[in-house]
Amino acid sequence: MDFDELLSFYEDHLRDQVMPFWTTHCIDWEHGGINNCVADDGTVQSTDKFMWSQGRALWTFSALYNHFDQDPEWLKIADNIADFVMSHGRDADGAWAFCLRQDGSVAEPPKSIYVDAFIMYGLTEYARATGNQQAIDVAEQTYQRTSPLLEDHTTLPTEPHPIPEKLQSHGPSMIFALMYHELGVLTGNQEITDRGLELAEIVMAQHLKPEHKLLYELVLPGGGLADSDAGRTFIPGHAIESMWFMERIYRHHQRQDRIDLAIEAIRWHLEKGWDDEYGGIFLACHTEGGTPAWHQPDAKCWWPHTEALYALLRAYEVSRQSWCMDWYRRVHDYVFDRFPNREHGDWHQNLDRNGNPIPVVLKGLAVKDPFHLPRALIYSIVTLRRLADSASDAMR
Repeated sequence: MDFDELLSFYEDHLRDQVMPFWTTHCIDWEHGGINNCVADDGTVQSTDKFMWSQGRALWTFSALYNHFDQDPEWLKIADNIADFVMSHGRDADGAWAFCLRQDGSVAEPPKSIYVDAFIMYGLTEYARATGNQQAIDVAEQTYQRTSPLLEDHTTLPTEPHPIPEKLQSHGPSMIFALMYHELGVLTGNQEITDRGLELAEIVMAQHLKPEHKLLYELVLPGGGLADSDAGRTFIPGHAIESMWFMERIYRHHQRQDRIDLAIEAIRWHLEKGWDDEYGGIFLACHTEGGTPAWHQPDAKCWWPHTEALYALLRAYEVSRQSWCMDWYRRVHDYVFDRFPNREHGDWHQNLDRNGNPIPVVLKGLAVKDPFHLPRALIYSIVTLRRLADSASDAMR
């Protein structure tokens, strides 16, 4: 497919295959928010609402309005989610609950700073769509609460992926680097933007090791390598996702050296994380062939593949290097042959190593939410619009 054809394919896939699943089965118009404990056929399995997913869904429905087609129906859903989370989601100290019941009462108290990150991300995108000042205020309050906590990983609550003792995790720095960057840029708050850059530098200078062509998920505080299975674990999809975050951040700060390194790192992790026997990206790998310190390492989960689709298109747009599209075609063929749920819509979230669908199994967070896939499609569509326009201009 050329870029025009690929653009049409993505637009149709987002509009006709992915989003109808969520609008048909999962919006709770009576109580607010979305139902995110849902089977692949759309059956709601629990009305408990994990706040991790509420923030992510808020981002998606806001971004659909901002970047896809400005359909006001997306904003109605975003309003519904925003009202629910801002009305019920925080405790007296400003920490976000891990899970709420259908009516907004607390099912599980705060125990993961990742919830704060995704709520802040969703509120920022929602404020971009609506100008809602309450959303901005709450997001900025969340920044003030979380920023000091990131200094000490030994006390950082990160369910469902607790940080092993005495190690520093890539995840919090990576995620909050982008969340703070987006909020700071939207509001013009230089302090927040600069804090995002500080966290990005932790990723690039302490976790990413160009001499090994790897991003280590867990290192010693300050970036030293840990002599353990956890220290030898890398998550290819997480590294790929992180690197497009870094490209976005360093583009703003005009750091071409960091952009070039991030794009190369996308390539490294595809080369090291691809299953040459069965195809697809492993969920987790070990630098020395041992057992990764991660759940279901042989699984082929949907999210690393969605991140790779967008990261490769963006890497090609930035660098125009042919390897980006070579890898894109390989990932595209694997993904769209196996992941879409043709019967019910959306995608199967997990496949076994051979590519057969398996149930969602994620420690402490067995949920399905509209985030990695629609985000990748939305940002890919934005990128493909530019690539298609560029190709058209070149032919004139």
